[in-house]
Amino acid sequence: MNINATLILQSIAMMIFVWFCMKFLWPHLIKAMDERRERIAEGLAASDRAEQELQAAKVEVEQQINEARSKAGDIVDQANQRHSQILDQAKDDSVAERNRQVSAGEAAISQAANQAKEELRLSVASLAVLGASQILGKEVDEDTHRELLDKLITEI
Repeated sequence: MNINATLILQSIAMMIFVWFCMKFLWPHLIKAMDERRERIAEGLAASDRAEQELQAAKVEVEQQINEARSKAGDIVDQANQRHSQILDQAKDDSVAERNRQVSAGEAAISQAANQAKEELRLSVASLAVLGASQILGKEVDEDTHRELLDKLITEI
């Protein structure tokens, strides 16, 4: 065999092998590579979507946290306002009760003073009758001189 014949036969065998590979093996390899490329692209797209969803979820969580803080602040403000209202109501009630007790005390004092004045008037009237009877040297009848005694009591 000649080197040229070997070379030609090897070239033909190589061409047949290349043709066989291109006809039967190459499409399967290309198909597998395309499928792999598509899966990688889908994975990257899913990763991008997941990242966007994560960012959206972070924004939503931040909004919910801010709303919760705002509501908590509102609740605290309402509690403080209610506390102030309760304190003001208690102060008003205590002032009203104090005024009521002071008025009741003043009324009791006034009543006691009037009663003491009345008792004093009666005592003075009795003493006046006694003094007059001793001055006159005879007994003064209270019933007969009631008008005079009433006038004396009103003057006192």
